[in-house]
Amino acid sequence: MPKLRSKGTIKKRFKITGGGRVKRFKAFHSHKLSKKTSKRKRNLRKSGILSKADEKRVKKLIRE
Repeated sequence: MPKLRSKGTIKKRFKITGGGRVKRFKAFHSHKLSKKTSKRKRNLRKSGILSKADEKRVKKLIRE
């Protein structure tokens, strides 16, 4: 049976934290920024933590 490959797109978009949680980037920060407030854009720069429901699926695709 061939080796299982990790998904490159998942590795690019998610990182595993020291505590084992999955860190993600926030959406809606790529275009049409003129209509968004400075506060909203500033908060979109920060990273978020993936929900526990999706965590198992993403970790399986990263295969670490």
